[in-house]
Amino acid sequence: MTSSLLPEASSDGACAGAIILLIDDSATVRSAAEKILRAAGYRVVVAENGFEALAKIGDCRPALIVCDIVMPRLDGYRTCALIKASAAFHATPVLMLSSKEGLFDRVRGAMAGASACLAKPLAPEALLAAVRQHLASRF
Repeated sequence: MTSSLLPEASSDGACAGAIILLIDDSATVRSAAEKILRAAGYRVVVAENGFEALAKIGDCRPALIVCDIVMPRLDGYRTCALIKASAAFHATPVLMLSSKEGLFDRVRGAMAGASACLAKPLAPEALLAAVRQHLASRF
């Protein structure tokens, strides 16, 4: 018997219906990424900042998190570190979004516990490839 709470593995290794928490203070980026992810069959929960994300994470229990680095009040590095410090979510992959494609962002993201760092503007293929790769390793 399959639980409706668990995502189903699809033939390409991705998990159809997996919940993704998308954190970005830009309405434009949130909207674009949400459309890409929903079109690929994922369920998306959006948050405008790190504090909102931390308030939602326990209820939505995401399989993966996509988090912008540059956000007011609580940046993506700190948000990621707080998520990774949680016993409930330490194994949840976090993909960081950076407007700069530099080594510094990738290293600092890795130090905060991020699984990968993606460049903005988001290329739909790159986002979906990273999501599939990191979800496949979870299920």
